[in-house]
Amino acid sequence: MNQLEMINNEINFYVNLLRIKAAETGTNLELDYQLKVQENKLHALGVNTDNFKP
Repeated sequence: MNQLEMINNEINFYVNLLRIKAAETGTNLELDYQLKVQENKLHALGVNTDNFKP
């Protein structure tokens, strides 16, 4: 897997987490933690996550 494919996979995972978060009606601390971890991974890869947030 090359770096572009890895970035694409990480973005897809992050967007899926955002979809779950949008559908969530309560507080989910694990989901919030996973979103932060994924944001940090993407930032480390040079991806700006601001464009993905609703």
